[in-house]
Amino acid sequence: MLALAALVGFLVYPTYPNYDSYYSLLWGRELLDLDQLSFEAYRAPTEHPLAIAFGALLTPLGDGADRVLVAFAVASFVGLTAGVYALGKTAFTPLVGAAAAALLVTRFDFPFLAARGYIDIPYLAVVLWAAVIEARRPRERPVLVLALLAAAGLMRPEAWLLAGLYWLWLVPRASWPDRARFAVLAAIGPLVWAATDLAVTGNPLYSLTATSELAEELGRDKGVGAVPEALYSFLIKLAKFPVVVGAAAGFALALVLTPRRLGMPLVLFAVGAGTFTMVGLAGLSVIDRYLLVPSLCLMIFAAAFLAGWTMLREGSRWRRLWMAGAAALVVFGVVFTATRVNLTRLDSELRFRGDAHVALQSVLRDPALGPALRCGPIYVPNHKLIPDVRWILDRSRAGVLARSSPRVGTPRRGVAIVVHQRIALFKQALVSEADDPVDNLPPPGFTRAATSRYYAAYARC
Repeated sequence: MLALAALVGFLVYPTYPNYDSYYSLLWGRELLDLDQLSFEAYRAPTEHPLAIAFGALLTPLGDGADRVLVAFAVASFVGLTAGVYALGKTAFTPLVGAAAAALLVTRFDFPFLAARGYIDIPYLAVVLWAAVIEARRPRERPVLVLALLAAAGLMRPEAWLLAGLYWLWLVPRASWPDRARFAVLAAIGPLVWAATDLAVTGNPLYSLTATSELAEELGRDKGVGAVPEALYSFLIKLAKFPVVVGAAAGFALALVLTPRRLGMPLVLFAVGAGTFTMVGLAGLSVIDRYLLVPSLCLMIFAAAFLAGWTMLREGSRWRRLWMAGAAALVVFGVVFTATRVNLTRLDSELRFRGDAHVALQSVLRDPALGPALRCGPIYVPNHKLIPDVRWILDRSRAGVLARSSPRVGTPRRGVAIVVHQRIALFKQALVSEADDPVDNLPPPGFTRAATSRYYAAYARC
């Protein structure tokens, strides 16, 4: 049923990849073309080795590669939901697993990430299934679990800590040859990541240093003092307040009644929250997506409160009280959601992601731009549209420039893209306090050559 709903959503809302994912496609194309990978482009995101490899795999599909990437993310969301169900079932009961899966599909932030092709969704699916495999048969399939964590570690560096801790968990009962073999598997993520950075930039720590600098430039480096408040507010944002309340109650009840069942979800929550804290300490971007794993664990704890009463004897007073509390939380959650969720806005957000891409493609491929495209670069207001334009027109790093970059002066020749309409302006032209509205005005001497729903192209040759 969920797979069918995901397919319908994919077809009804033809969305396209987000900023980071488009860069993965670009880097994959550059890799196949044996070009220098543009890691050091203006405000380029952090590279993810496995995403680049996947981008290279999709490159032969041409213009359709971006939609296939989104399809993979949507399919990964289905796999993630199955993983949440399996972990809830393994840790507690099948009904708890079903409740956890239901909570996930109704937290709209998660399917929205899938609809935009974020790498976080495949990452979460891999981590959750690694946790399920280990929870079902502890220490019995270490190679499979480590292989999954290695794949996760090539998508997000947070998995490195999970792999390292899992190696420590295996060590006491492993032979020395196995310890060495497991250590190699656990080290795949950081080693491949560093080797990729070294090969492309000459600096094995480039991802760390560049991400820190970009976080500071974009105002995402909040400092260690902001971490506790961010931890709380981001978890509320991702899981929603009723789920956090239910998670606290479910955790407390499970700790008293069945503490051993908390094992895997508690470990994932602690490691995720700890990683988020270390990210803040390192001066990297403090954003809500770094708390996706802990938020999934909160859903499992909340599901334990909603459905954990099945673990008590039928007819007992405590079971009835627990059921009443769970029912009250459901009512609270429904009222909370009904008074806060704006489905019209969600529909508009999803439609914009598809309509904006079509509008950008339309204006860039207008025949009137032909001469100007050949005699100069394409200028965009800031970094936001760079990967989209490069992907659509198959342009190099030097072929698409951000006017907000201090290295780019006043445009003289070529094409300048100007963003219009409110929703597009605040998502693609005026995204931070550092963005100057002047960068979204037609440059002197340029004349309007093409327009579409959200963009206008000005040319000079």
